[in-house]
Amino acid sequence: MKLLVKNKEGLIWDISGIAADITWKTSRSGKPATLEVTLVDSGIYQHPKFGISNGDIVQFSKDGLDVFYGFVFTIGIGSDQEIKLTAYDQIRYLLGNGSYVLQDVTASEVIAKIAKDYGLKTGVLDTAEYKIPSLIEDDKKLLDIIMNAIGYELQYKGGLMAFYDDFGKLTLRKPEAMLLNVILGAGHYLYDYTLKRSIDESTYNTIFLYKDNPETGKRDFYPVTDKSNVERWGILQLYQKADDKANSAQIQEKANNLLKLHNRERLSLSVQAIGDMRVRAGNFIYVLLDEFETQLFLVDECSHKLSGGEHTMSLTIKVV
Repeated sequence: MKLLVKNKEGLIWDISGIAADITWKTSRSGKPATLEVTLVDSGIYQHPKFGISNGDIVQFSKDGLDVFYGFVFTIGIGSDQEIKLTAYDQIRYLLGNGSYVLQDVTASEVIAKIAKDYGLKTGVLDTAEYKIPSLIEDDKKLLDIIMNAIGYELQYKGGLMAFYDDFGKLTLRKPEAMLLNVILGAGHYLYDYTLKRSIDESTYNTIFLYKDNPETGKRDFYPVTDKSNVERWGILQLYQKADDKANSAQIQEKANNLLKLHNRERLSLSVQAIGDMRVRAGNFIYVLLDEFETQLFLVDECSHKLSGGEHTMSLTIKVV
C-alpha cells in the first residue's frame, strides 16, 4: 500500500505508515469519489517542512492498482492530535454550474468539451452512439449536464455507460469494459447481505411518450405497454415528454427501450464482503446466492475500508 501527499511546495510525503484508517467511496449517482484518511500521531509531524493543506494532491495505490488521485478539501485535527483528511477526485470540480447550448453531440463529446473548458484532464472516453439533437442546459451543475447526456445513451441506445475519474483522468466506458471477473457468494468473500425485490422504484409497465405537433396543433402520443404485467401489478405508468427534435422512429425506439429497462422487478442487494480493490461503482460483478441463479449485478455504491490490517467493502448492487 502507498499513500502519498504532494504539497504546494512540491514536496512529496509518504504517509502510508501513519494512516490508521482509510475509506474509499465511489458512487454512480453523480458524486465525486472520496478518500477519507485518519493519520495517527507520529514523528513526521515534527519535521520542519511537513504540512498538509487544502488543495494538496493525495495519491493512493494498493495491490498493484492506482486507486485514487485527488485533492484535500477538509482537514480536521482532534485533541488526540489525530488528523482526519477528506479528499475528492477531479469530479469535485464539476459540481459548479455552467450553461451549454450544443447540437448533434454525443455524451463523449459533451464530456470532452466541458473538460477542455474547465481545464480538467481526460483519459479513455469510449464513443457514445447516440447523437443528442439539441442539448440546452442553462445554469446547471456541470456534473448533471454530463450525467443527463449519458442518460440519453441509455434511453435511446440501451447502453449503460460508466463515468468516473480514473486516477486523475475523467473516463467514460462502455458496459463491456466495466465487467469484472469477481464472484461474490455465501462463503466466497461475502459474509453478510440484505436482498430486496421491489416494484416501488423505477418500475413501469406502461410508457407514454408525447410530442406537441405544431402542424396539427395536437399532441402526438407514443404508447407501449406490457398487458400481462399490468394484470399482475396494475398500471405503473411513465409519462414523459420526448425530445422536440427527435423524429417518430427515434421516439418510438426510446419508448421501447424505456419499457425494456423498467418493466421488471428491481432486485437489489446490500453486501458486506472481503475487500477487492478492483471493485468500484460502475463495475459489473457476479453474485451467487441460494435465492437465485448466478446473476450479473451493477455496483451502484461502493465503500472500501482499510483498518488494522483488514480490508472490507460494503456494496449496494442491483440487477439492471
